[in-house]
Amino acid sequence: MLGSPASVLELDSRTAWSGAGREGADHGTPAARRAGATLPGLTAWLAERGEPAYRSDQVARWIFQKRARSFAVMTDLPAGLRLALESSWAVYQTRVIRRQTATDGTDKLLLECRDGRRIETVLMREEDRRTVCVSSQVGCGMGCVFCASGLKGVERNLTVGEITEELLHARDLLPEHERLTNIVVMGMGESLANLENLIAALDRICSPSGLGLSQRAVTISTVGLPEKIKRLAALDRRYHLAVSLHAPTEELRDQLVPINHKVGLRAVMEAADHYFAVTGRQVTFEYVLLGGINDRDRDARDLVALLAGRKAHVNLIPYNPVAGLPYERPAPRDLDRFVRRCRQGGLSVSVRKTKGKRIDAACGQLRRRIAEATIPASAGNAGAAIELATPGGSIARLGG
Repeated sequence: MLGSPASVLELDSRTAWSGAGREGADHGTPAARRAGATLPGLTAWLAERGEPAYRSDQVARWIFQKRARSFAVMTDLPAGLRLALESSWAVYQTRVIRRQTATDGTDKLLLECRDGRRIETVLMREEDRRTVCVSSQVGCGMGCVFCASGLKGVERNLTVGEITEELLHARDLLPEHERLTNIVVMGMGESLANLENLIAALDRICSPSGLGLSQRAVTISTVGLPEKIKRLAALDRRYHLAVSLHAPTEELRDQLVPINHKVGLRAVMEAADHYFAVTGRQVTFEYVLLGGINDRDRDARDLVALLAGRKAHVNLIPYNPVAGLPYERPAPRDLDRFVRRCRQGGLSVSVRKTKGKRIDAACGQLRRRIAEATIPASAGNAGAAIELATPGGSIARLGG
């Protein structure tokens, strides 16, 4: 795919990303709203051809508002321009090479980028919510010992265009009368390690000329990079922050989340406190429960002590087992006891129920399985739905 034309959706984050202050509208800062769903590369190309600047806005409307996937359908553009666009540009630079659909309404997409690398995106349906879980990197460099995404480390950051396309691919799975309601950046990769590209993509999607989502409907998850958390707070956006805690003590977190050796739990908590102080947004702490490892009574007591006095919410996530890794889900009675101990200690707690369990919906699993099976991911498989039974349930309500 490297020889294919560049996507009009690609964007240099340096031209769109700004930490300027907001003016009060829910779509973010003045700089974020000015960037909107613009296509600067295409705009420059059109100018070189003597085309009016508004042609770029027309193309953007076709992609973001009318779900266009080719220039041929953009009938308000001159026929000659459409042909020139088809030969010089692509609407999308990623393609869906696998789609798996669970009976609970969860869709998992495996996308292939121009360089052949693969990423995962998940669409979850629950009542009136349509939530997309997006990736921010190819692989992950944080090395959490229980996670499939980081087994081979991080290969590269996703570009602004690739992150944007994840959301558009997921949006296009919905009927035309439905729209995306929430975004969670909880897929492959450490989101704050790719902060500039991520924010540029989210600003574009949340702009009125993009998909028009409220920034309050977006949750950004991080393993806990203190300086990047503070930088995110300074951007004056309205995104929710979710910190992947997974352990209540330095010693246990060092074992489960190796990056903790470098950053330290105290620094992570101080950064989370800073985020709340600056933004006023309650921080969610995600805690993957590993049977017999971090789900004991003393772990619950330590978690209560760690979060005492903080305005925070704990999202408990029973582990979704990964083949080849020695970790298991907690027994139902152990999960119930852990929840009870936390609530008795005064914590706000929810339990994320499994969605898409049998379609490799946990982060990194589908990509890994396809790679290990050495099954050619041909275009002929794009969009093929595989109906598999999966337990019902709901996702944690992190947004809005």
